[in-house]
Parts: sequence; structure tokens; C-alpha cells
Amino acid sequence: MPLLFGRRALLAMADSGARGGEPGGRSLWQDARARFLRNRAAVASLAVLALVTLFALFGGFLAAWSNEEIDWSMLGSVAEKGAPSLANGHWFGVDELGRDLFARTVQGTRVSLAVGIVGALISVVVGTLYGATAGYFGGRLDSVMMRVVDVLMAIPYMFVLILFMVV
Repeated sequence: MPLLFGRRALLAMADSGARGGEPGGRSLWQDARARFLRNRAAVASLAVLALVTLFALFGGFLAAWSNEEIDWSMLGSVAEKGAPSLANGHWFGVDELGRDLFARTVQGTRVSLAVGIVGALISVVVGTLYGATAGYFGGRLDSVMMRVVDVLMAIPYMFVLILFMVV
């Protein structure tokens, strides 16, 4: 037995036998979490996504101006007075019309996150239904559905975007 198994494996088998035959090991979720936490780029990306989400959710509470409100004192002298300043509450400055760029950035972040989340949810629902249909019926329908996906994957993405922009 020592030739087939290492010391850790033997200890794990002995430990599982002491617990009533319950096998040791990790679940798929534990394995995925461990692999994710070892990937530094993935963890850093998750941190950035969390910060962007917090900015979108709570940035409006930090803004001294609303996204549509015009600072009339800035008009005519935006080049001189419109720079970022903590004194007047325009943390990112103002645009040509005297609107606060911080508040507009918060609004844009909210819209971008909403578009991303809705797009991902639509992809999951459509992909799941499409795949479930192909898997359930199988056979010829599965082959036809896969050829449709192959044709769609062969079309360059930029070409499709240009067509959508024209239409």
C-alpha cells in the first residue's frame, strides 16, 4: 500500500475511515474558489469591478451637484474656473455648459453597468434556452442549430456592428 499512495493520501484515507467512511475532498465550488484566488489578475479585476460598482451606487451621495444642474457662475469663464476643485464642489471640474463632471461620471457609470448586466443576463437566458433546446431534441435539430451558431460565429463582429449602426 505505501507504494501506491503517498503519505498524505494514506492519512486522508485513515481520517475518512475514522469519520465513518465519509470521503474527504473539495467540492467543485471550493475548487473554483481556490483557483480564482490563485489568479492575481482575476482577483485584481474583481476588486476594480467592486470599486466601480460602489462608485456607481454611492457616488451620487458624494456629489455636491446633480448631473443636470448648471453652475451659472462658471459660464463664460469655464477655462479659468472650470478646473477640478474641492472648494466649489466640482471634483472633476465642469464641462463647457457648467455641468458637474463628477455627477455626470456617476450617471454614466450607472448606465454602463446596467447595460453590461442586462446584456449578460440576456446572453445567459438566450444561450441556456438555445442549448437546452438543442440538447433536449438532439439529432437533426441539434445539427441545424449548431450550423446556425457556426455561421453566426464566422461573421466578423465589427461587420455586424457597422450593419447595426447603418440600420
